[in-house]
Amino acid sequence: MKDILGQAIYNHYHKKTAHKLWINNQYGPKEEMPIETYFRDEDDMPDIEWLALNECRGEVLDIGAGAGSHALLLQERGFDVTALEISAIAVEVMQTRGVKKVLTTDIFEYHEHKYDTLLLLMNGIGLTGTIANLKTFLQHAKLLLNKGGQLIFDSSDIAYLYEGNLPDTGKYYGELSYQYQYNRQTTDWFPWLYIDEKTLIAIAEETGYHMEVLLEDEYQQYLVRMSPL
Repeated sequence: MKDILGQAIYNHYHKKTAHKLWINNQYGPKEEMPIETYFRDEDDMPDIEWLALNECRGEVLDIGAGAGSHALLLQERGFDVTALEISAIAVEVMQTRGVKKVLTTDIFEYHEHKYDTLLLLMNGIGLTGTIANLKTFLQHAKLLLNKGGQLIFDSSDIAYLYEGNLPDTGKYYGELSYQYQYNRQTTDWFPWLYIDEKTLIAIAEETGYHMEVLLEDEYQQYLVRMSPL
């Protein structure tokens, strides 16, 4: 798949072009994704991200690190943090910004090291795409966690998109398809997951995790800590 997100991050950082990054979806009009969101500093981060960073402990793996903003903050606070990102172009930006430890790989193919905290922010857990793949990821995450380790991520219940009439498609309503559009280029459609708390509680139980909700906001977004039992 074309690395459109990585290119948008790279161009924004190097002030090359002023193209907008759009996200096409299958439930409504396309939405703009402001590229500066990936470059926020601590003062601009929402409470969910701020709290997530405060709850990190030990050695941290920041999964789907984007432009490296969360990794940089943790690094400044003295954490041993590694940023993992599948986009080689975004990794280049992170390194230029000063992130010291970076991995360019797919999290599902990574087995090399164990951490105390696995962090996925900005609905990073969405990269699992489907409920089935989320369960696969949670089992894989156990192999990447030290004893007593934790997984911290945010998601949201998107039932509000359907105004009380959830689609009867045979699949979970939070399994969406998206497509990036930037500078007259588009990616293939890719799956992205939003999961409601109740469903996640059942999955945590099924996959052998203790789940704790750390924060919920008025927009149906929430932050969780999951620890293998």
